[in-house]
Amino acid sequence: MTSLNSTLIQDFAKNYQESAKKIHTLVDPLSDDQIWTKPYPYGNSIGNLLLHLTGNLNYYLGAEMGSTGYVRNRPLEFDPASRIPKDELLRRFDDAIAVVIAVLQKQSETDWFTAYSAKGQESIGDRFSAILHCAGHIYHHTGQMIYLIKELQK
Repeated sequence: MTSLNSTLIQDFAKNYQESAKKIHTLVDPLSDDQIWTKPYPYGNSIGNLLLHLTGNLNYYLGAEMGSTGYVRNRPLEFDPASRIPKDELLRRFDDAIAVVIAVLQKQSETDWFTAYSAKGQESIGDRFSAILHCAGHIYHHTGQMIYLIKELQK
């Protein structure tokens, strides 16, 4: 019989990997210019959303849970001057996903319920909730990317 711990690790890992695959499917066909284009004067580009997701995962799960030493500079995630080539952007995102998978694989039965608090997630509660919250965060911004791509195709 599979333990709850191994089920959580496997299912969360699968979820994060599938989210990364979906983002690649969306972004791979786009040019560097397209990923950094903001269709409207407000909001974010796909590139800024990817920088943001990368920073979010590296900080909340990597640094705060996995003790990676990552130092987040959130304002740069939304700065148009942070523009980097698409391939590098996706590599950094994939590296963040790999960090998440490594953190997941180190969780013990009791780690899921260990108290968790970080800047911006002061009242999240425990590690399980933080991991779930970050997964939902990816879904949220993936939806925004889908919308932005549709706007770029007009």
